[in-house]
Parts: sequence; C-alpha cells; structure tokens
Amino acid sequence: MLMLKQVLSVFALMLGLLGVAGSAVAAHEANRPQALPVAPGIWMVQGLSALGSSANRNFISNAGFVVTSTGVVVIDALGSPELARELRAEIARVTPLPVTHVIVTHYHADHIYGLQVFKDEGASVVAHRQALLYLNSDTAQQRLAASREELFPWVDEKTRLVTADRWIDGPATLQVGDTTLELHPVGPSHTPEDLAVWLPQRRVLFAGDLVFRGRIPFVGQADSAHWVQALDTLLGFDAQVVVPGHGPVSDRVRDDLQLTRDYLLHLRRTMGEAARNMDPFEEAYARTDWSRFEKLPLFSVANRMNAYNTYLLMEQAK
Repeated sequence: MLMLKQVLSVFALMLGLLGVAGSAVAAHEANRPQALPVAPGIWMVQGLSALGSSANRNFISNAGFVVTSTGVVVIDALGSPELARELRAEIARVTPLPVTHVIVTHYHADHIYGLQVFKDEGASVVAHRQALLYLNSDTAQQRLAASREELFPWVDEKTRLVTADRWIDGPATLQVGDTTLELHPVGPSHTPEDLAVWLPQRRVLFAGDLVFRGRIPFVGQADSAHWVQALDTLLGFDAQVVVPGHGPVSDRVRDDLQLTRDYLLHLRRTMGEAARNMDPFEEAYARTDWSRFEKLPLFSVANRMNAYNTYLLMEQAK
C-alpha cells in the first residue's frame, strides 16, 4: 500500500509539472508574433495590450509586411531582436522571397529594437529624416541603456540603434516589384518623424502610432494639435483597412480613427480649460468626466500621465 501511495504521489507530481510546462508553452505562444492576413499579399502581427517588460519580451506593438513580386517590405520591426527573428520566421512561412526594405513609422523603442535583424540580412531601412533628432540625442542612448536592464535578456549589450539607409523629407513612393507603397509624413504628431504607409492598390493604411485601436494611446510629449490634424489626413485616404501601431486591425476605419481623435480633443479641451483658468492639475483631473474612455485597456496606466502632459502643453500655449 505504501509503494502504491508513493507511485501515485510521483504520478501526481509529474502531472503537475506537465501542467506547468503546458502553461509556459501556452504563454510563450500567446507572446509570439503570428502572421495574420490583412488583405491579399499583406500581413500583420499584433502585439499585446500591455507595457513593455522582460516577461512579454517588449512585444507590445504591431508590425506588418507586404509580399510583392520581387521581395518583402516590412513595416516596423518590433521591440527586440528576438521578436524580429520570430517575425522573420513568420515571413518565411508565407513566402521564400527576401526582405528588401523595412519602413519605420517612428523611432520608439517598441518599434525599432528589432531593426538590426533585418539590416544584417541586407534590407534597406527607410524612415523620415526627423528621426535623426532622436537618434542623435542623449535620450535615445539613455532609453537603450534602461531597456538593456528592464528588458534583459531580450534587449542586451548586443542590441543597437539602427539608422536609415534612405531618409525622406516629404511624401515619397517606394516601388518594389509590382507594388507601390506611398509614404506620407504625418508628424510632428505622436513623434516628429511619424510616417503613414498607404497601399492604394489594396486600400490598406499602416497608421503607426497615430492610431491605438481599442486602448488608450500613449501621448507623451506629442504635438496633440497636429496629431488631430494628422488623423483628419488619414481619414481622407478612404482606407478600407487600417493597421494601427497598437491593437487589432480595423475595418471600421472611421470609428476607430475617430476614437483616438476624440480622446485627444477631450484631453486638450479639459486640460486646456484648466490651464487657462490656472486650476491646479489634480483638481482639474478629479473633476473631469473620463467615463467614455475609462473602460479602455491601459486607462489606469496611461490616462493620468497623458492628461498631465497635455496640461503642461496647454499651459505653455496659453
């Protein structure tokens, strides 16, 4: 009887370990880029609705790729080299064609730390020239140093900042094989170097971080007034599908762009009024009606910071 109990105990332990292992595998798969079809020849991977961490490998942003007759164009490169390698593997499952270009919508860490993987493979990096302001700043080096600690081992001493091979200063066209990609500067908005990528043949728009679908955007030091104007510009493309910088792909384009636009306008109206009246921020924040947005993911994490930064921006502008 004792031996039987021991066998059953070992068996139960093995089942428990298998359960833990299974959970770990499931968690890894949920945190792994998976190519999702957007339109014929166009794919995206969707990051998590979370803040970047070592646990999620900084997989918090979207990326996309376009398969042309001669090569693949990648749009953004994700938040760590390992994620970029997994994105490259997803591309290889779709097509044997090489990656010829990577377009950077903006130089925030969660979109660029994977660039070196594609650069080392021979891809040409395309971005707006205003990104040089960030790349040549102390902020970029400090952010990378912090990421090497906060996101280790996925971002480490081998992770480097990658500059573009082609800098654009205004609207430009990238022709790769049978596919035309239009590059439209829409900054300074979320960043000074924001680029939107428009595929007129498919009516698909890659909006970068001008659009956060289904969650609170990160406003930071953004030029929110121009961001609102940029969203009006994006609405003018009459896209059938929008791939946002964060969140699922949108086929309800006007509604989703309008949500980001309305949120920015709400911030500017409420915090602008408080700044003009010289009301203390905490009082203004407490009395503001956030009910339309408070159920969105990351509201509790980002909204107060967004409001405070907007309060300071409006205070300077009054």
